[in-house]
Order: sequence, then structure tokens, then C-alpha cells
Amino acid sequence: PASLLMTAIPARVAGVGEVILATPPGPEGLPSPIMMAAAAIAGVDRVFTVGGAQAIAALAFGTESVPRVDKICGPGNIYVMSAKKLLYGIVGIDGLYGPSEVLIIADDRADPANCAADLLAQAEHDALSTAILVTTSSELAEKVDAEVTRQLTDLPRRQIATESLDSNGIIALVSSRNDAITLANAYAPEHLLLMVADPAAYLDRLTAAGCIITGDRATVAIGDYVAGPSHVLPTGGTARFGSPLNITDFMKITNVVTVDGATIEELGPAAATLAETEGLDGHARAVRRRQPPADK
Repeated sequence: PASLLMTAIPARVAGVGEVILATPPGPEGLPSPIMMAAAAIAGVDRVFTVGGAQAIAALAFGTESVPRVDKICGPGNIYVMSAKKLLYGIVGIDGLYGPSEVLIIADDRADPANCAADLLAQAEHDALSTAILVTTSSELAEKVDAEVTRQLTDLPRRQIATESLDSNGIIALVSSRNDAITLANAYAPEHLLLMVADPAAYLDRLTAAGCIITGDRATVAIGDYVAGPSHVLPTGGTARFGSPLNITDFMKITNVVTVDGATIEELGPAAATLAETEGLDGHARAVRRRQPPADK
């Protein structure tokens, strides 16, 4: 439901005329009540009980029952993301998202239990999720490692979290704040959590992250659910060039060019020269025939 709200609401705010939801059916072949409630809150117009790669294909091409859409948005598993990637160009997409990532920069004042809790909050998403702690404090690193082990014991999704941490969990000990910032920018995480005494000293230099969470009670989960900005964020290093889902993803620009006599007289010679340089004489002729005679 959270992902539904965070994709459909920006679409509505942007003025999209029709919003369609594809969601896997429940045991009785109907969408779950909580998904229908979220759809009602977000102003979804139509709901189709289909999920997975087949839902992406149906929305991209259209079927007898599912209409063809202009853009497909939202996160999903590897099959959904692969389908979106394959069909980009046939249909617009917002981006390719997942698995989930968190990178925490923490100093010696950070609470080890809170650090561990946020690492596990991302690790429980998926066995492919990534949870990274970057710190200048060896003492904190050791305490967080112990806290992760302790908190795992009663975590309901501990098997998934354990697989994630075994494959992709990292505690990186660095020598300086500069090293921590350099590492964070190079990795370009989906979520960047600052658990440091002076976050303002970091913010201006952090250039690649989907969402930066800061504050004395900072936790990624607030951004995931209720802070306001969409939690549909760039992953896999794409924060180097991509942005979180927002209303501009549901808006497009059409250029309008008006050409009158003054325009063709001023810009026509340059356009014709460029066209001839490229060997496109038809373009040049189309411009020159609209130019005023030389004696005028």
C-alpha cells in the first residue's frame, strides 16, 4: 500500500487523467482490502488483479480487458524490473528500482542499537538487499556488529535478513569524514542515513543519494512511509544521475516554435549553413526559400 500511495498520489498531483493499478490477486482472486483502501485514498480509477511481468506486458501492449497505458511506474521484483526494462520505448517507465539499499554514515556518538536496527530494516526486504555502515569509529563498528547479531534473534524475517547481510552486509571502517563522504558518493545509495553529530557538515558535499535522512531520531522507515517525498528511489548507483519519483515524472514538455519574417531573416542563414554542412540540402532549401530576397 505504501508504494501504491507514493506512485499514484504524485500522478494525481501532476494532473494525470487516468490512473490504473495492477496488483496481484489474493486467495479469493480479488485485490487485498488494504490495497483497495490505498487505491481509494490515492484516487485510482481502475484496478486490475494481475501482477508480475505479465502485468507489465498487458499494460504496455494492451489486451482485450487491460488498456494500453502511456507510462508504468512503481517498484517490483526482478521479473517486474526486467519487463519494464525490455518494454521501455514501447511504454514510458519511471525507472528501474531495487533491491533496497541503505548506507549509514555514523560517528562515535551514534547509538549502536539504532544503527543496527536500520541496517536490519533494509536487510529484511530481500536477500539481495544491501545494508552498509561507514564509520570512523572502530568501537562503534564492533558494537553495531554485536547489536545486529542480538537483534536478529527475534526478527520475524531473520532468515531473509541473514541472507542479505551474509551476501551484501558491510561495515566499513574509514579514517576520516572525507573518506566517508567519498565512499557514499561513489556508491550512490538509495537511502543515506546520517547518524552524526554535525550532519550539516556533510550535506553540501553529498552529491549522489536517493534520499538523505538526518536528525537526532533519524530512521529510514519514516521516509519509507510518512515523511512526504516518495520512497520510490533510484538504486544500484543510479542516484548518480537519477532522482526520486516525483510529480515531474508524470509531466512532459512540448516545444512550440513560431517562425515569422523577422525570425527567418535573423536565424535562417545559420540554419541553412548548418544544414549544408551536414549534407542535408533539402533542409537548407526549405529555409532559403522562406528568406526574403537578397536585395531587400
